[in-house]
Amino acid sequence: MSEGLSPALLGGLSGLLGDGGVITGDRASAYERGYRYGAGRALAVLRPASIEATAAAVRFAARHGLRLVPQGANTGLVGASTPSPGGDQLVLSLERLRRIETLNVADRTATVQAGVRLSALNGAAAASGLWLPIDLGADPTIGGMVGTNTGGTRQLRYGGMRRRVLGLEALLADGTLVSDMRGLRKDNSGVDLKQLFVGTGGSLGIVTRAIVELAPVLRRTATALVAPTDITAIPALLQALEGRVGPLLTAFEGLSREALAAALKHNPGLASPFAPDILPPYVVLVELGATEADRDVEEVLVGLLAELSDGPAPLVADARVGAPERIWDLRHAISDSLRREGHVIAFDVSVIRSRLPAFRAVVVEELARAFPMLRVCDFGHWGDGGLHLNLVWPAPQADLEDTERRVRERVYAVVEAHGGSFSAEHGLGPVNLNVYRRYTPAPNRQLSACIKALLDPHSRLGAVDFA
Repeated sequence: MSEGLSPALLGGLSGLLGDGGVITGDRASAYERGYRYGAGRALAVLRPASIEATAAAVRFAARHGLRLVPQGANTGLVGASTPSPGGDQLVLSLERLRRIETLNVADRTATVQAGVRLSALNGAAAASGLWLPIDLGADPTIGGMVGTNTGGTRQLRYGGMRRRVLGLEALLADGTLVSDMRGLRKDNSGVDLKQLFVGTGGSLGIVTRAIVELAPVLRRTATALVAPTDITAIPALLQALEGRVGPLLTAFEGLSREALAAALKHNPGLASPFAPDILPPYVVLVELGATEADRDVEEVLVGLLAELSDGPAPLVADARVGAPERIWDLRHAISDSLRREGHVIAFDVSVIRSRLPAFRAVVVEELARAFPMLRVCDFGHWGDGGLHLNLVWPAPQADLEDTERRVRERVYAVVEAHGGSFSAEHGLGPVNLNVYRRYTPAPNRQLSACIKALLDPHSRLGAVDFA
């Protein structure tokens, strides 16, 4: 039994949520630790099996002054889906709200409950030739994707969740249900309230249902690893590809030599498409995709790369077109491989994409001078200006915590100097809350705090406060 929750409160919650609806003790541990960061202690874990039960649980918590941390698949990377170490929060798991209510092929939409997994939605939509075109290494819930405004590797073509949400239903801190489930693509009749809950991590309201816009599946894809003539040529390469193929360009991912080498080292089943034991300093994963089964996108890609390799100012030094699944396997193997190389200090940052080469050059130079023991093993969504700046410390010393703090201060200062964001995709959580308070302009923080105070005046929702 939880030490912080009285038997009367536990009994009241159990009565509302039924069998399996309340978890305490050792069984709660799986909900108390995040995928990579975030670990705490929950008063209890609530697992409502319906939206009505979810609303009842939120109203119960409000009446008794209990704080709630909404949780989907718990795949986040900033600690925003786990309780605090103080053990003063309930985890509200939405994993049992997993009903796909409708698939509307004519409108290309799906109406789903918040606990539906991305894989389950795409599995159901595939029979109609549709998918939610957000490609991730994890398998999150739709509610979690809304709360974090998930992007992924194909955001360049399809946008993130903010672009995909056509309808939303959410519970406020007092249990009031706010709903706009009309599914309209065009509506300029006032404040678009559903956008308040996209990307705010459950701190303003708990997403219970959503209408998401689907897209036709890609029936033909062609993928290549492209070595630019120089890293500074990458923006021009991207511009050239966009100018020639437009929406056929579905992905444009940057991969450093160090990141690729780690993936190859720890995954013997993978192979480099370049000459044996020779990897370019930096490569770009380029993917073209077509919804028409007879569109030969590989021929288009081969021709484009040949064109961009010639002339007085070539942009491509080398390129290898290969089986898409093999190339994507390399890309998706990087994160886990780096963790096997040593302690990883991971950043998820962004600048406008034309500034990425200059930003990277500065941060690499500063890290080499101040922290020579770190290896820069970066990769990311260059088409969107995003960079997963992963720094590997092969043999961390006893001063790890202080060193990591100083490294983060140095990197975030460079991000700020380049007009960037300290959190390109991962959102705001306890892991980066101090960075938010340092770099977000005071008027922006004050306005965010006002919205939080209006919707959640007692600050009972979410893992962080915007104050």
